[in-house]
Amino acid sequence: MTTPLRVLLVGHGRMGRLVESLAPEYGITVTGFVSSANANDPAGWPDADVAIDFSTAAAVVSNARALAARGTSLVIGTTGWHNEEQALRAVIDGTSVGALAAPNFAIGVNLFLAIAEQSARLLVARGFAPWIHEAHHAAKKDAPSGTAVALERVVESAGRKVDMSSTRAGHIPGTHTVGFDSAVEAITLTHTARDRTPFARGALEAAKWIHGRRGWYTMRDLLELEGNALEENQ
Repeated sequence: MTTPLRVLLVGHGRMGRLVESLAPEYGITVTGFVSSANANDPAGWPDADVAIDFSTAAAVVSNARALAARGTSLVIGTTGWHNEEQALRAVIDGTSVGALAAPNFAIGVNLFLAIAEQSARLLVARGFAPWIHEAHHAAKKDAPSGTAVALERVVESAGRKVDMSSTRAGHIPGTHTVGFDSAVEAITLTHTARDRTPFARGALEAAKWIHGRRGWYTMRDLLELEGNALEENQ
């Protein structure tokens, strides 16, 4: 019988609870949680093979440092920490653990990024002006979203600055639109999340994938997508 993968949830908010509820479908056992009550006591955290971090941007680097010291690999779903990426990579480098970071774990979103990248290459070269709009629920703290920042990166790899805008209202799970406009025609591509389930399922897939690997990875690696422009930043 295969031993279930043991996962520690760092953060037990809406996403953490959703991951917990879906974990049995993936043969994953949730061994416990890191919350404000025990965040400062890494020695007391439950043992796990992989940790899934949906905490806060300010805590990501310190969480990674503590988890790497315990030999626990890491899936990072928290957003808003992109300025700390080099520090976070330095934590992972030279350890025995792996880390997979993504602003959005939904499989459809990551394929959408690849589609946006290719579209930008085709359209910007022909004079189309790119723009991005994203909309999320009113409680989301970072704007633009991590996914929008990833979209901005891949579209701008085509060589033209992107106009970016954000909306925070109501209970919108997440909508991202990439547009390409010219004087006589326009093209828009939209990904809409109907709920948060794809994010949680993607994180669980990532936890299974990262187990046993070393180094820094993104969803491009998990999905075996070619090219470097989509290396994801938070």
